[in-house]
Amino acid sequence: IVQTQIRIAGGASFEEIGLKQENIKPRGVAIQCRVTTENPERDFAPDTGVISLYRHSAGAGIRMDGVGYSGLAITPYFDSMIVKYTARGSTFAETVARMKRVLIECRIRGVKTNIPFLLNVMTHPEFEKGVVTTAFIDENPQLKKVSESAWNFASDEQSDQRKVGAKERLIRYLANLAVNGHPAELGADPTKIKKEHSASMSKVLTLPKDLVLPESTGGMRKILLEQGPEGYAKAVREHKGLLLMDTTWRDAHQSLLATRMRTKEFERCATFTNTALANAFSMEMWGGATFDVAMRFLHECPWERLESLREKVPDVPFQMLLRG
Repeated sequence: IVQTQIRIAGGASFEEIGLKQENIKPRGVAIQCRVTTENPERDFAPDTGVISLYRHSAGAGIRMDGVGYSGLAITPYFDSMIVKYTARGSTFAETVARMKRVLIECRIRGVKTNIPFLLNVMTHPEFEKGVVTTAFIDENPQLKKVSESAWNFASDEQSDQRKVGAKERLIRYLANLAVNGHPAELGADPTKIKKEHSASMSKVLTLPKDLVLPESTGGMRKILLEQGPEGYAKAVREHKGLLLMDTTWRDAHQSLLATRMRTKEFERCATFTNTALANAFSMEMWGGATFDVAMRFLHECPWERLESLREKVPDVPFQMLLRG
């Protein structure tokens, strides 16, 4: 294309570069859909917020251009388009089918998008016949009523717009409720809301009564405290066998219930964890997300958490996941 532009700019005619109308023939069909963070039911007004889930589509005959990702903050100050898909096929019907699949498989949650509107267009009988004009949307205003849209798709959750993202919304609501309590603006009596959770408010798993915890031997941390880093490294090199690092506490903190594990949840199992992992190389229980979650979501001091857990788990070295 660039070469052709340069030659034309240099004075070459269409005929001289082989662009004759009788030589130009259509080869297949292409359709492009631009996915935007707009609400069709509000006359395509831009929506704002943070994308909680972003998973784009791909496949044969599909081109994707976009920069979306989970955690992307959508503001009202820039173009609302976040990705565009181009589908191509040998026939119009094949291209429409490919575009439908792409739109179905695309997952964008957290903000409104025009994907339901695009699906309404793709599944409209007139559009499927390829006989629409530029007045198509004006003549079919129901295309913009997406909240009650339903399509004949194999996936039950994707075929009904009312079910799209329903499970995620429920999980996020329960997670917020578990941590922050029932919001007063929804009818909760502020005088009856307890700021602290007592042990009786939640089921606590207990070990058998006849279980006797062995006395502490100091574990690998004893070597670290008595012999320092060099002695610890030497003991690791001379160790005959496999050394284990347990990541349960960090993974639990960052993955369970939308990163809502409180310090007291860890404290309840800390003594037993110290016994179970007494001979472990380390416990990876600390990471960058610990600070973010503890301070922004749980309103806890991450340093107090570290001190408390260190006291309750004296025998196992603590390890932090640090990305430089």
